[in-house]
Amino acid sequence: MQMELYQYVLAVVTILTAIIITVLVMMQESKAQGLSGAIAGGAESLFGKTKGRSYEDKLVKYTKYLTVFFFALTLGTTLLLLFKK
Repeated sequence: MQMELYQYVLAVVTILTAIIITVLVMMQESKAQGLSGAIAGGAESLFGKTKGRSYEDKLVKYTKYLTVFFFALTLGTTLLLLFKK
């Protein structure tokens, strides 16, 4: 069975998207700070950071968008290959 050009392109885009998602997740800070982080974290989020503008918030936002894109791309590719015939 011969793969067509669009299948190679979709495979490369899927792999690159997976790699970028992995890098974005690794760049984010750990949320597991325990009880002291939960108590002290409230003051930091109230006074220290502006919601939606911090570097961490942008990473989280981009990760969510890219994950939705990855899911749609994978689902679309699968359906395309299933109904190709």
